[in-house]
Amino acid sequence: MGVHDGHRSRMKERFRGHGLENFNDINALELLLFYAAPRRDTNGMAHALLERFGSFSAVLEANEQELLAVPGIGENAVTLLRLIPEVSRRYLLDKTPSNEPIDSAEAAGRYFIPRFMYETEEIVYALLLDARKRPIHCTAISRGTVDAAEVNARRLAELALQYRASAVILAHNHRSGVALPSVEDETSTARLARALDLLGVELSDHIIVADGDFISMASDGMMEPLPAKTGTAG
Repeated sequence: MGVHDGHRSRMKERFRGHGLENFNDINALELLLFYAAPRRDTNGMAHALLERFGSFSAVLEANEQELLAVPGIGENAVTLLRLIPEVSRRYLLDKTPSNEPIDSAEAAGRYFIPRFMYETEEIVYALLLDARKRPIHCTAISRGTVDAAEVNARRLAELALQYRASAVILAHNHRSGVALPSVEDETSTARLARALDLLGVELSDHIIVADGDFISMASDGMMEPLPAKTGTAG
C-alpha cells in the first residue's frame, strides 16, 4: 500500500457518504485528480490550480494550454478537467425535454441556458420550430463573433427552408455577464426578422443568455414589429 492510499480511501468514503457537501474547493479538486494521477499527491496539484486560476469554476473553464502551464498538470489531468464541463452540459441538455413546445420566453430560456454553460466564446444558435412551436432542429450558426450582427441572413434562411420551419428563435450569449442587448443586437435582429419574413417564417424571439440568466427581446419589447403586408385591391 502506498503512502497516499489510506488518505485516498478515506476521501472516497467521505464522498460516498456525504457527497461534496463538506469538501472545500481544494479537496474537491484533489478527489477529482485521483483519477488522473493515481500515483501522485494531488493535494499539491489542486493548490497549484486554484492559485493559478483563482476559483474552482475558472479551473474547469481553463483551456488546454493554460492547464498544461501549471506545474504537475499533464495530459490526463487536462482531459479529465476539460471533460467535467462537457459532461455537465450534456447531462443538463439530456434533462431538457426535446419535444415540448417552446411557446414562451420561460420555455426558451430553459431550452437555451444549458447550451451556453462553460462557453468561452460567443455563439449564436438558431432553433427551428414547426407550426405548433415544437423544436425541429437547433444548431450553432455563428461562433466567436463580437455581436449578433455577424449572423448570416442567407445561412439562416437556408436552414429555415431546409427544415420547413414555421418559426425561428435565435439565442446568443454575452461573455460580459450582462444579459442586455446591444444596439447591434437590436439592428441585426430586425434585419434577420425581415429576411425570414420574406419566406413566410416568423422570428419569434431572440434570447440573450449571460451567467445562467436570460432576457427575451420579444417579451421586453425590443423587437421591431414588421410592417403590415398590404394587398392589392380587386
